[in-house]
Amino acid sequence: MDPAVALVLGLSCLLLLLLWRQSSRRRGLPPGPTPLPIIGNILQLDIKDISKSLTNLSKVYGPVFTLYFGMKPIVVLHGYEAVKEALVDLGEVFSARGSLPVSEKVNKGLGLIFSNGKTWKEMRRFSLMTLRNLGMGKRSIEERVQEEALCLVEELRKTNGMPCNPTFILGAAPCNMICSVIFQNRFDYADKNFLNLLEMFNENLKLMSSPWIQICNTFPILMDFLPGSHNQVLANFSYVKNYVLEKVKEHQESLDVNNPRDFIDCFLIRMEQERRNQQSEFTIESLLATVTDLFGAGTETTSSTLKYGLLLLLKHPEVTAKAQEEIERVIGRDRSPCMQDRSRMPYTDAVVHEIQRFIDLIPTNLPHAVTSDIKFRSYLIPKGTTVMTSLTSVLHDSREFPNPEIFDPDHFLDESGNFKKSDYFVPFSTGKRMCVGEGLARMELFLFLTSILQNFRLKPLVDPKDIDSTPIASGFGHVPPSYQLCFIPI
Repeated sequence: MDPAVALVLGLSCLLLLLLWRQSSRRRGLPPGPTPLPIIGNILQLDIKDISKSLTNLSKVYGPVFTLYFGMKPIVVLHGYEAVKEALVDLGEVFSARGSLPVSEKVNKGLGLIFSNGKTWKEMRRFSLMTLRNLGMGKRSIEERVQEEALCLVEELRKTNGMPCNPTFILGAAPCNMICSVIFQNRFDYADKNFLNLLEMFNENLKLMSSPWIQICNTFPILMDFLPGSHNQVLANFSYVKNYVLEKVKEHQESLDVNNPRDFIDCFLIRMEQERRNQQSEFTIESLLATVTDLFGAGTETTSSTLKYGLLLLLKHPEVTAKAQEEIERVIGRDRSPCMQDRSRMPYTDAVVHEIQRFIDLIPTNLPHAVTSDIKFRSYLIPKGTTVMTSLTSVLHDSREFPNPEIFDPDHFLDESGNFKKSDYFVPFSTGKRMCVGEGLARMELFLFLTSILQNFRLKPLVDPKDIDSTPIASGFGHVPPSYQLCFIPI
């Protein structure tokens, strides 16, 4: 047989096999666009804004549909009812973490964010308990946030009302908070190591939201053979892990098992208690992964929200003025804001919530997976199937938030001007995988933003109506654009 004919026949057979495998996998799954062999539905998605693509596809296929990222089926849940039914009502079954190959190369199934099964349950239980023991949700952690807010204000005063890019200053405050919990120390805002860490976190959010990383997550084999920004992501995480490792070594040398100082000490003590347990989840590798997860998640999400929030306040000076009037009336100038103030400041509270709702920081959430076969709305989702939940579809639901594409704190106020809670407020996700640090993040956002508005007038460098708040990337996260402003002392 002619070699060319043999090659064509071989490729044809392979293509037919792939088509057969793909069609057999689709039986019982929710409907969706027909995938192509090997590449799946990648051509039907805008990899620069996958969340927008999901919204468009939901109009055709409904709130539950299937997409193929390469050869792998992913069930998409779009809209409040579908997301709540899965993550809350059926939370245990949907509690597994789905595949995100770039991140899996970093922690290799360890830590808090991308672990599963026994590893995840033990790390989450330990982390929640330890964070509570270290003051999370208590007055002691609030005092630390207030102290950091004072440092933040002083750092902003040093700009002397001159134009500045607030990225690193706004990243330093939440990073110092998580450092105080993990390492029991904070950094000076000009510390070189500190600035390097902030640069790593900032760069990784941008890179993880880039089209190339979306392609790498779809076709992970590319990461092993091609150059690209995925290597920079891995290098940045390696830098952070090495930094954490040095801190762990310092803690090991000065550890007092009867007087734990911080999260690392508590973990090392647990390691010692379980040193004879061959199946223990408490290892050095697990410690590095867990601390890196807490470090990154506790820094970049809050930092980006603060940065995006100030940009929105620059663009909407009427909102800023109304919040500052309430801050002046309730708190004044002679004391620092505290969490008790929030109940008497419905408008400012609404502003903070609306910032988080509007920016929709992690639009498609972190991927979930099902822990067992499950019948979901008449469809069969096999065990291990990745599930993508659209937080955009919940945070921008027009029934709950009229004109959701408009920044409007009234979305969280009733007719009498009182703060109005909403079940649709899910920037931290919901269910069993919701963010471990939600309480700290919400406290930081309220106290940091209120402290800034208490002490400064925000002055844009251009006319507010010319400010563009469109994210510069919309992949893993909505990355705020770079900008400058002036902090004018009040």
